[in-house]
Amino acid sequence: MNLIAVVDIAHSDLSLAPTIRECSDVTIRVVPQSGTDPDTGIFFFLVENPGEEFEAQLDEDHTVAEWELVAGSEATRVYRIRHPPETKLISPKTSELSGLMREAITNARGWTVRLQFPDREALAALADYCDEEDISFTLQQMFRQDEWNGGEPTGLTEAQRVALVTAYENGYFEEPREARLADIAAELDLSPTAVGGRIRRGTAKLVETALLEE
Repeated sequence: MNLIAVVDIAHSDLSLAPTIRECSDVTIRVVPQSGTDPDTGIFFFLVENPGEEFEAQLDEDHTVAEWELVAGSEATRVYRIRHPPETKLISPKTSELSGLMREAITNARGWTVRLQFPDREALAALADYCDEEDISFTLQQMFRQDEWNGGEPTGLTEAQRVALVTAYENGYFEEPREARLADIAAELDLSPTAVGGRIRRGTAKLVETALLEE
């Protein structure tokens, strides 16, 4: 069995921390199947809703040694970024503990990561490591998974699932609506633009996986 943990991490020296703080409307996620190399500090990032100031902020970000625009459009871009040695990363320690980072997406304070470990002891060891490094480590969710699965049965990302569940629980989908998009955004500590995008993309993915035939 595999242990899945969803964790919020934060530190001023974590990957892209200054950019996350200054570009609050931008959603950034690590591209997990891109041949990233945590030992050299090179990662690929998918950036949603990058404005004109995003690349200027990368130039100012002390966790970015160099960056390159690999592909994309006005709405979505992929960047190759190398971090300097002093940047704090949890991926090398996760690998050392026989773990896997399934997903990493930005939140208002830092990153929400979805981790897979063989047991609770490995997860506890990562929490201890974060404590030693003064990295904020907040466990949001933990559950067992009987077999390997590259993603959720619905195809939703963790961020989309959280946005949709929060919207549902607050009556966003009721008629008439019991909550506005701004209310959902405030509860998740995100901008309405970011939450609206996650709800739209999550809804589209649910339709695609649940209602459309091959």
